Amino acid sequence: MLRGGSLSLGLLLLAACRADSDSASTFPAAGRDVAPIVSDAFSTEDVRDRVGEFEAVVASADVRPGMSVADIGAGEGYYTVRLSPLVGPRGRVLAQDIVPEVRDRLAERVQREGLDNITVRLGEPSDPKLPPSSFDRIFLVHMYHEVTDPYAFLWHLAGGLKPGGEVIVVDADRPVKRHGIPPARLKCELAALGLSLERFERLSGSDSYFAAFRAATARPAPAAIKPCRDPA
Repeated sequence: MLRGGSLSLGLLLLAACRADSDSASTFPAAGRDVAPIVSDAFSTEDVRDRVGEFEAVVASADVRPGMSVADIGAGEGYYTVRLSPLVGPRGRVLAQDIVPEVRDRLAERVQREGLDNITVRLGEPSDPKLPPSSFDRIFLVHMYHEVTDPYAFLWHLAGGLKPGGEVIVVDADRPVKRHGIPPARLKCELAALGLSLERFERLSGSDSYFAAFRAATARPAPAAIKPCRDPA
């Protein structure tokens, strides 16, 4: 009886795994190049501070005390640790990365700097593992061009937005192979998930840009997503 029960349980677990795999396969393929992950740091923190990108981005994103924000693909935590004092003790920051070693180093930094309103988590390439309807702002900073399954990733990510929340993308206006994504392609891919462009700004001193998206319609079912056809 025990063996039979174990076999039945194993078959059920296998069926569940197959169902999950089948569900994942219903998302459209990227249909464009995907840049490889080359480092967990976009640039040195001193250089980024001198350029003033963070201040410009959070001002345009209208980050305020008490907000809940997520930093996806947080890497070394440049945005994460600077968002912490902005949202304050009543706010919270979720920092996520898909590389366990990077996640661990960031968790050590957060603990070392005593940033109590930050939680560090491990995500998956196609699913940032966000709690549903939880965030006022979700930041994707210099990382979206590295997402291997953008439609699955965005479908899961959009579920983490609070009503009226925004996805904030900072990226470079250049081909994906050169670690950027053209704004038109970005707008198309997010529109496929019901996310509408609200604000767009060029960031001074570089080829980077700021784009804010908000849910305009409900997320489509995975199989109903209409992928972008034009090459990036």
